[in-house]
Amino acid sequence: MPFKVFKNTVLFSIVLGFVMLISCGSKVKQDSVSADVTPLKQVVTDTNIVIGANQTELYLPLLQNKRVGIVANQTSVIFKNGTKYIHLVDSLVSLKLNVKKVFAPEHGFRGKADAGEVVKDGVDTKTGLPIVSLYGSNKKPKQEQLNDLDVVIFDIQDVGARFYTYISTLHYVMEACAEANIPVIIFDRPNPNGHYIDGPVLETKHQSFVGMHPIPVVHGMTIGEYAQMINGEKWLKNNIECELTIINMKHYNHKKTYSLPIKPSPNLPNDKAINLYPSLCFFEGTNVSAGRGTETQFQIFGSPFLNTEVFTFQFTPQPNEGAKYPKHKNEVCYGSDLTSTKNLTALNLNWLIEAYNNTTDKTKFFNNFFVKLAGTETLKQQIEAGLSEAEIKNSWQANLKTFKKIRENYLLYD
Repeated sequence: MPFKVFKNTVLFSIVLGFVMLISCGSKVKQDSVSADVTPLKQVVTDTNIVIGANQTELYLPLLQNKRVGIVANQTSVIFKNGTKYIHLVDSLVSLKLNVKKVFAPEHGFRGKADAGEVVKDGVDTKTGLPIVSLYGSNKKPKQEQLNDLDVVIFDIQDVGARFYTYISTLHYVMEACAEANIPVIIFDRPNPNGHYIDGPVLETKHQSFVGMHPIPVVHGMTIGEYAQMINGEKWLKNNIECELTIINMKHYNHKKTYSLPIKPSPNLPNDKAINLYPSLCFFEGTNVSAGRGTETQFQIFGSPFLNTEVFTFQFTPQPNEGAKYPKHKNEVCYGSDLTSTKNLTALNLNWLIEAYNNTTDKTKFFNNFFVKLAGTETLKQQIEAGLSEAEIKNSWQANLKTFKKIRENYLLYD
């Protein structure tokens, strides 16, 4: 398996040289790329965790005299002294490295686009670098877009759910780079939902950009670990493998809590939304709103069609950042407020089941997107048949057991 994991073993002379380089590098102005980053909090929950992007002494030697491409968005930041940060692109440009272009995933380079919105190519006004969209018609980098590169960095904060499309972008980047014989360096980051594994395993006949691999909804892996699985399980086209270097985190394990300092996408505004997202995203495949068009996205749910005697909480979706055209715009929705719930350590299906059982017309509850999100037709059939959450989850266990055994082969952390 062609990958390398960097920990703490770099020659002192190299480290010293690059520390001097960093200290002598040109100062990055506050109005640079990082000016559009929207912070969630000042610090991470566990300040001992050192993310891959912060370990400049490990990756700068790998980038010298190389033409560099970067897959990045608003979360691609380097933390300074626990509170201050600089965007990775700003940092590498200030160090006079030969950064050629930026590849942007869903939601764009600055993370402002709606879910599903086509993101166009462009030029970053702060650095002058070309931005190549990897969402829309060009989900996989074209070979001509890689011709002027020697190495590609992937540094994006994921949230650990199968249908969150950054891992699909990772797949296509690895595949394109493998075909072009270009190595990929992954700067690893914590998985805020890395403390559990749950959900139906995707059936390959239901593959899509919101579910490309036979994994459960919540996979419990970091981006670095997941990249190793993509390689090791031969999921790339024609069974090719990508040459990987993973800049490992320090002091991280899957049980540690991690408060994301920057919104990973417009509709995940805080830790609560990120924790509830794997459970509430199923509503995207129904006529129930998961709170898009409010300030509590993925922390509430409701629709005009739910029984108002059962669901008394109300909200009215309005266009906002990340939801230009929210479901049930300007309509009063009846549902539940989950902002005070305890953090989940497993998927919650009861909200979905309760909404289905109390909708006015069950034939209109599900839409065609639901099976793509679930990765199987079975979940929809089980809910329609009146199975309980416990009965449904019991049907997942054999596949989850198999997945967990496979997962163990690719873990970098306890």
